[in-house]
Amino acid sequence: MSDFFREHSEIIHQFGWAVVHVLPSDEDPADAVPFAYTVGLTAADRAELIIAGLPPDLSHQLINEVAGRVHDEGVRLGHGRRVSDLIVDQDVVVLAGRPTDELWPGAALARYGRAKLRLQQLVWPDPDDRFPWQEDYPAEEYCQPLIDAPAATAVRCRAPRSLAGPRGRRSATRRGRRTA
Repeated sequence: MSDFFREHSEIIHQFGWAVVHVLPSDEDPADAVPFAYTVGLTAADRAELIIAGLPPDLSHQLINEVAGRVHDEGVRLGHGRRVSDLIVDQDVVVLAGRPTDELWPGAALARYGRAKLRLQQLVWPDPDDRFPWQEDYPAEEYCQPLIDAPAATAVRCRAPRSLAGPRGRRSATRRGRRTA
């Protein structure tokens, strides 16, 4: 087993998931965007999460917060669900679907296989609250590729809760204990 998978296995064992960042390299097309995804939620019979087009630190904080809700609190997010308490004054929409060439969760696919892997994308709006599938979304300015997902009518979460503090969920650990 490679060091990459061994390290992720340890993180998954400790927290229930790990976050993998994919950053564009010189070999990638010019329009490639960074993305992050979870590995480990499949083992808890949950969909892996993915988010695209944001800086790694912000992606990490957002995906960790939602992964904690899904894994630790048992929150179930359906296709088209709006999450209104993740980004200040904006909603995030959840899409359920399959990986694409642009958003390929390779470590999760290698660990669980294509048949077992379920995927949910956290899609964020532009500053004017438009999503990539809406007219006038400035895709060149806010590039955010989408997984292969059916069209969805967005619905609001029924029980919003507040976002974790400024350091976010699982920002540090002390001898196996989570600290905020």
